[in-house]
Amino acid sequence: MVDHVWRLGGDLPVRRLGLGTGGLVGPGYWGPRGSRAEARALLRTAVERGVTLVDTADNYGPDLAEELIAEALHPYGDRLVVATKGGVVRTGPDRWHVAGRPEQLRAACEASLRRLRLEAIGLYQLHRFDPAVPMAEQLGALAELRAEGKIRHIGLDTVTVQELREALALVPVAAVQNPFNILERSSADVLRLCEERGIAFLPYYPLGSGALAREGAAAVSAVAAEHGAGPGQIALAWLLHHSPVLCPTPGTGSPVHLAENLDAATIHLTPRERAVLDALAP
Repeated sequence: MVDHVWRLGGDLPVRRLGLGTGGLVGPGYWGPRGSRAEARALLRTAVERGVTLVDTADNYGPDLAEELIAEALHPYGDRLVVATKGGVVRTGPDRWHVAGRPEQLRAACEASLRRLRLEAIGLYQLHRFDPAVPMAEQLGALAELRAEGKIRHIGLDTVTVQELREALALVPVAAVQNPFNILERSSADVLRLCEERGIAFLPYYPLGSGALAREGAAAVSAVAAEHGAGPGQIALAWLLHHSPVLCPTPGTGSPVHLAENLDAATIHLTPRERAVLDALAP
């Protein structure tokens, strides 16, 4: 049986299949995609369908995704966990730079608290390590914010297994966000370490960012046909079956795609189907 609940940091229960908010903003994570009313409605529908983990970032928009979350879902209640990120400053569509000095991270976190209307952020993720700032200083800033009660748990985005080991020697890490999906498994070593240490792994591009239509399409489609499902639903179901620490948060701006994504949690893959899908990538 697949356990559909994970406890972030050991104490914060979330449903493993959540919602990412990159699909609520424009191309290149810049500006709006549709109307604010449509975005708010999609967020509310997700929570009504049982989503308890909403993943965002201060540079989505920038600022816009966090504002929409607050407009749609505040007050949040006890079950909903909003995860956001800081440490990257977006200057245009697909244009950004890292900003990991301690004072920058503190300012970013406090700005997210204001936009989200939160006293404490459930999961605050360092969006990238800044190569110009010692890791200890960057994580030290997050540890201070945690000690002050402004964040509950620390996460990391886009790390190597060595960086994760070094980070764990400095602070508790509750979650990692790296690319991982049915066709792209270059972070398998990071996933193994997360499994060993009880760290959630939030795979980004969980649907393969269009690759399902190009690679492995026949095998995925064949499994999908057995379940009366779509290939994307099978890709999400595979993640939920592959490891208990995988917590995919696919993003979308479409109510239809949202429903399809969330329905993936009801799909039970047989051992034979899992073996076929496991063989699609090294």
